[in-house]
Formats: sequence, C-alpha cells, structure tokens
Amino acid sequence: MANQPPTQDPNGEGAARQRTEVTRRTLTRDAVVASICGFVVVLMVGASYAAVPFYNWFCRTTGFNGTTQVATSAPTEAPLDRTIAVSFDSNVAPGLPWKFEPEQNTIDVKIGQVVTVYYTVTNQSARTTTGQASYNVAPLTVGAYFQKINCFCFTEQTMAPGEKREMAVVFYVDPALAKDSENDTLKTITLSYTFFPVRDAAPKPVAAGEADQRKGNL
Repeated sequence: MANQPPTQDPNGEGAARQRTEVTRRTLTRDAVVASICGFVVVLMVGASYAAVPFYNWFCRTTGFNGTTQVATSAPTEAPLDRTIAVSFDSNVAPGLPWKFEPEQNTIDVKIGQVVTVYYTVTNQSARTTTGQASYNVAPLTVGAYFQKINCFCFTEQTMAPGEKREMAVVFYVDPALAKDSENDTLKTITLSYTFFPVRDAAPKPVAAGEADQRKGNL
C-alpha cells in the first residue's frame, strides 16, 4: 500500500479562530455587564433623590409613622358625642434660638369637631432666624384620622430679633376613627411639633415681613 502524503494539521488555524471567538464573546459579555452596572448605578442615584418626596407622600397619604392628614374643609357630619383628649407637645432642634410652647397643654375635643389651638414662638436671639416645623401624632396609628385644615408647619417661618408670634393649628379628628375597632379604647392623642433651623431661607416679598396677626396669615 502506497504511503499517503502527510496532511496539514488544521488545529492551529482552528484554535486561533476559537480563541478569537472566545475573546469576542468575552468582550461582548463584559460590555453587557458594564451596561447593566451603569444602569443600576443611575437607577440607584435616581431612587435616592426620589426616596424622600415619595416617603413624604406615602406618609401623608397613609398616616404612616404618625403623619397627620391635610384636609381642605371641615367635616359635613355633626360632631360625635365621644370625646378625646388632645395633648400638645413642642420641641426646638439644636441651632435654633427659639422658645416654642403651646398655649394649652391638653384640651378635650369631640370627634368631628373643628378646633383651633395656638402655639407661641419667640426668637430669643439678636438676629433674624428662620425655622420650619415637622410634626406627627401619637399613637402612630391615629395619623390617618388626624385632619389638619391649617397649620404653620407647611411653610418656613422667619422671625425678627426678639419677635414673638402666635401660630394657629386648625384640626379635627375624623369621625371614621370611631368605626375603627382598634381605637375603641383610645383616650388621648398627642400632637407633637419640632422646629428645625433653616440655613438658607427662601427670599420673601417685602409684604411678607410684616408681623402676622392672630388668626391671620399662618
């Protein structure tokens, strides 16, 4: 049998093609992974900016964490006979030289009754300062039923040196609370405010600098 001439081994060329294909796949996979990572980073950054307003909206909508509700008008039903004691708490965060206290510590209100109460604020420093209040109620589960019609906490408050001001809160306890069996034994609600300093206050028109009058612009 005649000897067959030796054939060239194709492994060298095939191996090169295989390495090229593996390299191409690796680069493609790395590009996909990098794109996904970039998208996740952008998503996380966007979520971080959206988290605070979303949390505030969620709390206002559900009453979560004792956040009170915002009412646009008084209830149409007559107040119920059931009464609840509402206590008022006041706090000032470090860095704000204000004295802040309620004019009444506790009042008894009927469920569904619209009530106006006042807090007194005094700027004890020799400079103009600005603060804004945060608020909640306790027990935390009552936030969904505590309706505020008017409140000084919705805007920044700028106080001249030594200025004293009365700030009103108009609220009612939603009659729907009486239908919630979890609150059958509820006797007391505490409304708590804390004023925090505002470092860069928003500029206001000249007219806004006039002293607020009781039952006026709150």
